[in-house]
Amino acid sequence: LERVGLANQTTMHKGETEEIQRRVRAAVIDRDGKPDNFQVFDTICGATQERQDALFEMLKNPPDLLLVVGGYNSSNTSHLVEIAEAKVPTFFIRGASCIQSLEEIVHYDLHRGEEVKSDYARLFSGDGPVTIGITAGASCPNNLIEETVFRVFELRGVAREELSRLQAED
Repeated sequence: LERVGLANQTTMHKGETEEIQRRVRAAVIDRDGKPDNFQVFDTICGATQERQDALFEMLKNPPDLLLVVGGYNSSNTSHLVEIAEAKVPTFFIRGASCIQSLEEIVHYDLHRGEEVKSDYARLFSGDGPVTIGITAGASCPNNLIEETVFRVFELRGVAREELSRLQAED
């Protein structure tokens, strides 16, 4: 090959992308004897990388369940789901309305390619503490994330006004 081009999904984890670049660079140097024929243009999305890094940090001490908020056609949001589902029950939701009750969550199943309804009453019911992680895709509007947080607390009996008051105190 005289010329090699490398394009990848910018929602890949930066470490994966850098490893691919390192291998291609080494192959070009092996072939040409010099690094001048290899150029890199960093197109990794900063917001995507920040969300992935934060998720990896969260998964060091996993919550009881994770809500991932965002569009079902979003590559970076889907990747967050893929990362998380190996470690924690993960629900890919469009927004707060998907948390229908203490018993039911409507979410997108990546493996089936469709929206499904799951019963997760064992975590939401009862008086014991439940740790719920919430993350979102890079392009998910903040108001969708906020509404999801409000919905979780609302179902546990904490009013929006109380949360707003606590937030104002911080």
